Amino acid sequence: MVNFIAIAQNVATVNGKPISSKEFMWVYKKNHAGVSNASYSDLYSYLNLYVNFKLKVIDARSMGLDMDTTYKAEISGYENALKSQKKTSQKKMEYSFIMNEYREGVLMFNVSEKKIWSKAWDSENDLRVFHRENASNYSNKDFEEVRGQVISDYQQKLENEWIKLLRTKYTVKVNEDELRHLAKL
Repeated sequence: MVNFIAIAQNVATVNGKPISSKEFMWVYKKNHAGVSNASYSDLYSYLNLYVNFKLKVIDARSMGLDMDTTYKAEISGYENALKSQKKTSQKKMEYSFIMNEYREGVLMFNVSEKKIWSKAWDSENDLRVFHRENASNYSNKDFEEVRGQVISDYQQKLENEWIKLLRTKYTVKVNEDELRHLAKL
């Protein structure tokens, strides 16, 4: 019975690591101007984005990016600054969520830089090939005229491929009953 209750309070698991309903709703409300009543489809869509975020963080950790000295120093500096404000000491859970969000956000940024952004900027040839293969999407305009849009679209393509790979590599389980419960609150 205890395990069932613990599982019911998780909205999903990503590679065996639970995403608690409290964590998910804290992030959802923070990113939706405090909105607490959301439809099931709104929550499901946002959970999909959040799971993708978590997958990227797992990938970053698998690459050892969380062991980088620059990363550790940045996290330590942020944690010290946050502690010095003493505003978060009143709510330990909120402090924990803030620190976790920051740690994971920096990891997601760092891994995205390596997997997506730098690839798009470093490979002029790949961009030109992508433009040629998708010329109709750019009204057959010259590459230089639509370079910014091509880069954006190419980055989106790389990200979609990466997410697809991560979703085959790592197990994702969504607790739809808990998500429905959250939509009713």
